[in-house]
Amino acid sequence: MSDESIGYSEAVAELEQILEQLERPDVDVDVLARQVQRAAELIRMCRARIAAARIEVETVVTQLDDLGDSASP
Repeated sequence: MSDESIGYSEAVAELEQILEQLERPDVDVDVLARQVQRAAELIRMCRARIAAARIEVETVVTQLDDLGDSASP
């Protein structure tokens, strides 16, 4: 599944699975490197989605504030 098609909650769930695997005492070093790289990709994606959502929310709030200001006598 590409990062473009994975949802935020799916990314978080995958991160949790990776963390569980990394915490195991018998983790394979080769697997460890791949899992850490994948976790980094997922974290970047999640941060980008959070930033985009924050901008969207701020835009909506600003629009609502502007509506309230124009409705005042």
